[in-house]
Amino acid sequence: MSKKQLMTGNEAIARGVFEAGVRFAAAYPGTPSTEILENISGYKEIAAQWSPNEKVALEVAYGASIGGARSFASMKHVGLNVAADPFFTIAYTGGNAGLVVVTADEPGQHSSQNEQDNRNYARHAKVPMLEPSDSAECKAMTKFAFELSEKYETPVLIRVTTRVCHSKSLVELEDREERPITPYVKNAAKYVCVPANARVRRAEVEKRLDALKIFSDNCPFNYIEDNKSKIGVIASGMAVNYAKEVFGTDANYLKIGFSFPLPMGLMEKFLKNLEKVYVIEENDEYIEDAVKMLGFAGICYGKFAPDGSRYFPAFGELTSDVVRKVVTGREIPVRSFDRSKVIGRPPALCAGCPHRGFFYELGKRKDVIVSGDIGCYTLGYASPYNAMDCNCCMGASVSGANGIQKVLNMVEGNNKRVVGVLGDSTFFHSGMTSLLDIVYNKGNCITVILDNRITGMTGHQQNPGTGYTAQGEETKIVNIEGIVRALGIENIRVIDPNDLKLVRETLDWAIALKEPSVIITRYPCVLKKMSLYDKNEWPDAYKYKCEVDREACIGCKACLKSGCPAISVTEKKAAIDPTMCVGCTVCKQICPKGAIKGGQQ
Repeated sequence: MSKKQLMTGNEAIARGVFEAGVRFAAAYPGTPSTEILENISGYKEIAAQWSPNEKVALEVAYGASIGGARSFASMKHVGLNVAADPFFTIAYTGGNAGLVVVTADEPGQHSSQNEQDNRNYARHAKVPMLEPSDSAECKAMTKFAFELSEKYETPVLIRVTTRVCHSKSLVELEDREERPITPYVKNAAKYVCVPANARVRRAEVEKRLDALKIFSDNCPFNYIEDNKSKIGVIASGMAVNYAKEVFGTDANYLKIGFSFPLPMGLMEKFLKNLEKVYVIEENDEYIEDAVKMLGFAGICYGKFAPDGSRYFPAFGELTSDVVRKVVTGREIPVRSFDRSKVIGRPPALCAGCPHRGFFYELGKRKDVIVSGDIGCYTLGYASPYNAMDCNCCMGASVSGANGIQKVLNMVEGNNKRVVGVLGDSTFFHSGMTSLLDIVYNKGNCITVILDNRITGMTGHQQNPGTGYTAQGEETKIVNIEGIVRALGIENIRVIDPNDLKLVRETLDWAIALKEPSVIITRYPCVLKKMSLYDKNEWPDAYKYKCEVDREACIGCKACLKSGCPAISVTEKKAAIDPTMCVGCTVCKQICPKGAIKGGQQ
């Protein structure tokens, strides 16, 4: 008997994967997609794993598909950039069983370094794409995607966005449909993409695309809601819900759930009797371009109005309040308040974060340029540390630092050194090849690997250095120092980042070298559930607290330079919140008067 449950979109996708009989799933964590694999890992019928990066995740899922099992991979939008290499070729070959890929886009850039529209990946790779608008559709479309993948011998892309991933709606739970593993049959002409074979497969892609165009016009996820209006709305994904909150029943709707190839015949049928159509889509003019190509530019209001002027915003989320203001000029009344009295609350490193001591010391250096990376430690760029000069993408800290240092070395009399900073999971993701580039091409920049024993920013997912798999099984701990040494680095130091004197001495050591060096700061994330390995290495971690001797405190506020949110000033004296402090002692070491007591022994 089926039952209904309130689920986020990510939970519903995981449920769809389960019900579809999938046997293998892989991912790399990244907001807003992370919880998909986290939920999949709870189903014992599915072998679920965190891969070192998205490219590997897709490749191993593809391999599992060739092996004959329905397989799945998920990632955030920038992750598909990393996985694009296999993605475009897998579009030629297909698999031996269903293969579905989820890209979680992030309009509005809530936690991402860019805003991109991954619908373009489906079009460029010529891969069918689905866009759910709520949790129920997340589950239904996921199951449907596997059927589609096997029918047309193609990977299928599901594009979700932040609001779909994290919003909740009712989902009907059904039983898992077990799927036998399809026997593997050797077929080099299909799977070996040398040019002679790939040219043949290229023609098959076009045949498949022609068939999918016909299918799109008849797909049950593409449909018209006729409210007898001369005004129409075309939308996909979460934008459908935004539109309905604004227009209600005053407009006809063409809801597009199967969005590549677009249902051109159905769109033309929908458009021909309208006086005005609003195309509501986040990011690019993907649907809008198709409407204009069909000859309806004169009634189309999307990112641009018929006269060519800007209409809907070019970027950010098209929430109902944004759509309402653009279309009607009205806003929902809200309670007024004095915005000047609202205190800004930028994100900050957690109290006791092991990155704090390192960035405190690095930020005082005026002789370095710091190349940053993607993770909690990106906050090292902000006040009070100001210890980061650039930040691009996963692994770019190391390769970027190498490039900066190469140029600085060309400048006569230059004494600046470049430091590349990245985390442990990021090092496994794409830092290793960047470090190899330094060694091979005789670079001499400094690399710092902030090993906090977990994938911190996305919510404490396991990685090759933690000793556990995604499903909680014990596994081999990959030794970062051993990898660094194997890559050819000879100058390596492993330090406790909470020891400020040691951090200073180690930075001095690295800066003085003419050769490349690697500093590994090793201490567990303050929020981490300590593993047995962690407890054995750091038996006293986070068991103590610091406190201020108010008689000794002179109110100099030096301790505030640590940036710790547990520290404040009351009545011109420092104070430490005991509910936040974990006794890392960074503030204690900064205090010039010894007014801070306690902390780690």
